[in-house]
Amino acid sequence: MADTTTTSLDAERADLLAELADARNMMTNTVRGLTDEQAGLRPTVSALCLGGLIKHVASTEETWLRFVVEGPAAMSFAMPDGVTWEDFMSGNARELPQWAIDRERDFQMLPEDTLPAILDRYARVAARTEEIIAAVEDLSATWPVPDAPWNEPGSVRSVRRALIHVIAETTQHAGHADILRESIDRQATT
Repeated sequence: MADTTTTSLDAERADLLAELADARNMMTNTVRGLTDEQAGLRPTVSALCLGGLIKHVASTEETWLRFVVEGPAAMSFAMPDGVTWEDFMSGNARELPQWAIDRERDFQMLPEDTLPAILDRYARVAARTEEIIAAVEDLSATWPVPDAPWNEPGSVRSVRRALIHVIAETTQHAGHADILRESIDRQATT
């Protein structure tokens, strides 16, 4: 992953980006030396695989940083005609929304995916995040979060909180990735 340049950033931005870079490194270290096939293995009872986890954290980071720039329009949770949130949340939707399909695909190592391409995309997302955070005027600036059952109605998220969420999400999944890696070849990544 790209190293964060902190010389022109204030201390808070530098610290947040450094923490995110550390979390990304933990994540990418879990696939060091693996083949595409190994990155797609699901060695535990969960449906998670290493390649899919990296795709997911890259997409999550990309979406939240688009939110920082564009606001709630960056996160569309539109439902197909005739499908309610109740249908979706209960697993009884007759049709899934495209965002849910895309999210599921992010957790998978698809036949067309390669580990180098996944890592390259993650590096590009990381570089874009650093550009956005360096350029944003105020980390306390807020946007309303989009309407969805998991968001409190009327709530807002600051740039800072969006970035902290990305750090937490990446760190959480790096822990999952450690377990997967050890299950694949007994290699510890720490």
